[in-house]
Amino acid sequence: MLILASQSPRRKEILTNAGFEFEVRVADVDESVVGMECPRDYVCRLARKKAFAVPINMGEIVLGADTTVVVDGEILAKPEDEADARRMIGLLSGRPHTVITGICLRHAGGEIVDAETTLVHFSSLSAEEIAAYAASGQPMDKAGAYGIQGLASKYIDRIEGCYFNIVGLPIGLVWRHLRTIE
Repeated sequence: MLILASQSPRRKEILTNAGFEFEVRVADVDESVVGMECPRDYVCRLARKKAFAVPINMGEIVLGADTTVVVDGEILAKPEDEADARRMIGLLSGRPHTVITGICLRHAGGEIVDAETTLVHFSSLSAEEIAAYAASGQPMDKAGAYGIQGLASKYIDRIEGCYFNIVGLPIGLVWRHLRTIE
């Protein structure tokens, strides 16, 4: 049985659409960056913390995941408020950035920790477009202040890599690792 250590509706939807049967056990962990942590280490550490923050029973595999957006080496977590969302979208406007999702699969035989990186190219946005998007409320629970599957979809010129990684769960990577466990 797969256990998702996340309350993310997007991760639940990705797993459901891919045909996985799973149970949700919410992991409550501090998502602060530690020191000069690089983005890949940051998301892998959080994915591992989430996977180990929930109970596990015999025969279960716990999936922890964490996603962040990185531009110019800066980790863009979830915005604190609308002004922070405007700042983040302003940083992304007209530029490429990376989205990194760390995963951890905890099982009886140990753990598998890995990450997926996708390059995203954002269109140039006017100050009015940035303000309107920030005011929509959609940026507030998303790393980097945007969700590719929502209103921000029109701002994406192209991506290089896994679409589902940007949404929050690189399902192909998860599947490949699950096959080595079962």
